[in-house]
Amino acid sequence: MSTIIYPSPIFGPVHSRRLGISLGINLQPGDGKVCSFDCIYCECGFNSDHRPHQPRPSRQQVAQALEQKLKEMKAEGVHPDVLTFAGNGEPTGHPDFAGIIDDTLRLRDLYAPQAKVSVLSNATYLDRPAVHEALLRVDNNIQKLDTVNPAYIARLDRPVSPRYRVEQVIERLKDFQGKVIVQTMFLTGIVDGVDLDNTGDAYVQPWLEALRRIAPQQVMIYTIDRETPDPRLRKASAASLDAICLKVQAAGFPCSVSY
Repeated sequence: MSTIIYPSPIFGPVHSRRLGISLGINLQPGDGKVCSFDCIYCECGFNSDHRPHQPRPSRQQVAQALEQKLKEMKAEGVHPDVLTFAGNGEPTGHPDFAGIIDDTLRLRDLYAPQAKVSVLSNATYLDRPAVHEALLRVDNNIQKLDTVNPAYIARLDRPVSPRYRVEQVIERLKDFQGKVIVQTMFLTGIVDGVDLDNTGDAYVQPWLEALRRIAPQQVMIYTIDRETPDPRLRKASAASLDAICLKVQAAGFPCSVSY
């Protein structure tokens, strides 16, 4: 099983299917994974397989490393399209997430004013007021909602906390009042005798209804791109992704597709 553990706190730049030339900001340890989900499609592998021994980077370490990298890129004439919070687990779980966002916006304005600041999140910490307010300050507040079916979420995303409730997540996404991008993974495969194909109407129609409640500025749908920790998963077809995208657009929301 091939998995990716990203350096910390800065990695890349890499080419993102959805965002362009992306300089990554990893707020988790550089030797393992810390996440409030344990998705069976995560390119970083299962949580239990990559327990870290290093601490998370501090706010000061993140700012120093980011400034150094942005200086290097500017000197080389390389201009990032986006500064992306991603990496080895959920970025909003960092205790200084809000302050790190402030530092990142300041450094972006100084060294790469054309770049957008994006956060890829699984929406598990949106009940924290400081996280909510920080996400309102970034350019691309990208939040995961793979389905609204609790049993499916338990099989695919595998929330670590038993208190996770998708209905509460939808309510928190509504609180952004449109300043949010919803990101959804579509895939197929049979795992332990359970069909995980979420491209059919049984999953798509309730998800569309949740989108109508959330009223996001954009929807990003995508499928598997790299090797997954569970090898039984398969990419959703381009035809099925295109069909879902058309339904999202018909519901009134801009939609992008990554095959």
